[in-house]
Amino acid sequence: MDSAELKRRAQKFAAEIIKFTETLPSGRALNVLCTQLIRCSTSVGANYRSACKGKSTADFINKIVICEEEADESIYWLDLMEESGLVKPELLIKYKQEAKELTAIFTAIGKTTKQNQKDKK
Repeated sequence: MDSAELKRRAQKFAAEIIKFTETLPSGRALNVLCTQLIRCSTSVGANYRSACKGKSTADFINKIVICEEEADESIYWLDLMEESGLVKPELLIKYKQEAKELTAIFTAIGKTTKQNQKDKK
């Protein structure tokens, strides 16, 4: 997967999360969970775009780690929606799967970049 495709995928994930949260009922707790989920899911793509413009390898790695953390945080909020019983598990499956895949992708990118940097020294 090239960087343009990953940018599109991360943006699509954020857009789908935004649309999904708009379909959910309003309530104090669910509103908070949705806000947190929107923040971290949109941060994945924003930080990846920033990483691609990184000023150095260290800057790139830093931002990739943030992408990984934000994708993983998305899983947390989705899990909490399920565990709290506020959202039916079957509605969350595809979003959890995509968040897990994005987490794995950014983890792999970070590890590879760190190893490549180490090998150059």
